[in-house]
Amino acid sequence: MNWTLEVVIVPVSDVERAKTFYADQLGFVVDHDTVISDEARIVQLTPPGSGCSIVIGTGVVPEMPPGSLRGLQLVVPDLKRAHAELVERGVQVGDIQVVGQNPRPVPDPLDNVGFVFFADPDGNTWGVQQISSRT
Repeated sequence: MNWTLEVVIVPVSDVERAKTFYADQLGFVVDHDTVISDEARIVQLTPPGSGCSIVIGTGVVPEMPPGSLRGLQLVVPDLKRAHAELVERGVQVGDIQVVGQNPRPVPDPLDNVGFVFFADPDGNTWGVQQISSRT
């Protein structure tokens, strides 16, 4: 039996601001934006190529302090290109870092150990790791 992670709730204080950040600055696809009532709204967004989406919203998502989610991680085949895209889209992203050492030789020295980090407008933190062997 496969157990797939499909959705992660991201706690935000302003749904519209967060939707703009994730869709326009990060390039996530807006799967749906459903207004259930004046107090309830769900927005689901998916990173390009991902099998897992994020959900932001009000009224029907679990209550968590905005900005309290730490360490969400995206994986890309080319970290230098991903970093350049984030900078071009106005995301305040850190420089490329090498974290640790590869346990075996890899075609690109950033594979597995290359990361960049950023936060959304509420302070939820994200990492982006290079793993080109999956392409």
